[in-house]
Amino acid sequence: MRPEGAPKKILVVDDDPDIVEYLVTVLRERGYDTCTACDGDVAMEVLVTEYPDLVTLDLEMPNEWGPKFFRRFSRIPEFRDLPVIVISGLPGIHLAIRKAVGTVRKPFDPQEVLRIVEGAIGEP
Repeated sequence: MRPEGAPKKILVVDDDPDIVEYLVTVLRERGYDTCTACDGDVAMEVLVTEYPDLVTLDLEMPNEWGPKFFRRFSRIPEFRDLPVIVISGLPGIHLAIRKAVGTVRKPFDPQEVLRIVEGAIGEP
């Protein structure tokens, strides 16, 4: 549980360290707290320890692809309604996770990501 008044937290899941660093910078500059994972296996560990308010999720990653990670965590009652933004360079990303609150193609516009984040969870 996050202390009252603490900024909202976003879990950034992507296997590209440059994308992770860029997203973390964009989100922190806006005032959000962040945590990161490089694949679905690590993301599950981070999810249950950090309890983020939203997840940005790449689809194509080693060990466990984004859609499999999504299916796994969305079966856990406390994470069932956790908003997800798919950020991927794969075609057809809007079909990968139908419950996603947004889909963004790489390379992405950071303002578009922030607009979707704020629409899903509000200001930091």
